Amino acid sequence: MAPIIVRQLPDEVHRALKAQAREHGRSAEAEARAILSEALGKDRRAGDMLADIWAGADLTDVEIERDRTPHEPLDMT
Repeated sequence: MAPIIVRQLPDEVHRALKAQAREHGRSAEAEARAILSEALGKDRRAGDMLADIWAGADLTDVEIERDRTPHEPLDMT
């Protein structure tokens, strides 16, 4: 993992981070990692992200057909 340093973090943000970390039973550093991972979508499943993208779209007249064309296996030699 790559290290990161956040400079000039406001005191109130630092206190809030430490309080939230305490509530979750982890260090402030672990809490920051969890917050960043969640915010950047690392922990989200692809299906959830696709559902969010298409949420609210009117798909009543949309028909999706699966491509059943046989494929040739890749030759890895």
